[in-house]
Amino acid sequence: MGYTPRFWNWIAARYARQPVGDEKSYQLKLAKTQEFLDSGMQVLEFGCGTGSTALAHAPHVGSILAIDFAEKMIDIARQKAIDQGITNVDFKVMAIEELTSSENQFDAVLGLNVMHLLADKTAALQAVMRLLKPGGIFVSSTICAGELNSVVRSLLPLGGFLGLIPSIDMFRAHQLSDELKKAGFHIEYQWQPGSAKSVFIIARKPEV
Repeated sequence: MGYTPRFWNWIAARYARQPVGDEKSYQLKLAKTQEFLDSGMQVLEFGCGTGSTALAHAPHVGSILAIDFAEKMIDIARQKAIDQGITNVDFKVMAIEELTSSENQFDAVLGLNVMHLLADKTAALQAVMRLLKPGGIFVSSTICAGELNSVVRSLLPLGGFLGLIPSIDMFRAHQLSDELKKAGFHIEYQWQPGSAKSVFIIARKPEV
C-alpha cells in the first residue's frame, strides 16, 4: 500500500503540526458531511491520521471508531481527544481489512485523504460496502493526481520509488465516481473546488 506505517510514523509529528491546506474547503466538507449525520449514528473512519476530522464530527454522532495503522498517528489522535475532553471516539491501530467480522455495523464510513494511497481501491470499497448498514453513507475526499500537470505527474512515481513520498494512484475524479458506482453505491453529492483539487463525494449504500 502507499500508506505504509513506517513512512507515516516517521512524519506523524510534523503532519500533526501542519495547518490545513485549504481551510475554507475543509470547513465546507465538514458542514456538508454533518448534514448527513445524526446523534444516534455509529461511524467508522479509516485512515484517520491524527484524528482531527473524527474529533470534529464527534459531537454530531453517537460514536466513532477511528482507525489508522500508523501507531504514532493514533498516539497523537488519542492525546487530542483527551485534551478536548471527547470520549465517544475510539482510536485504534488497525487497517480496514482487519474488520472482517463486522457486517452492516456502521451508519457512515469516512475515508478521507486515503483512497489515492490504496493499492486496491476495489477491495477497500467492497469492505466499506460490507461494513455499512443498508442506506448508510460513505464519505470520501480524495486527491485526483491524474489531473495534475504533466511535470508533477511524472515526478510522483519517482518520489514513491525513492521513498520520499508514498505511492499515489493517478486516477481522475470521474474514475473514482465510476468505481463507486461499480461497487454499488449511489452518488448523493460530489464537489471539487477546482481542477486537480481533491474530489469530495458522499455516496450511499442502497437500502436493499
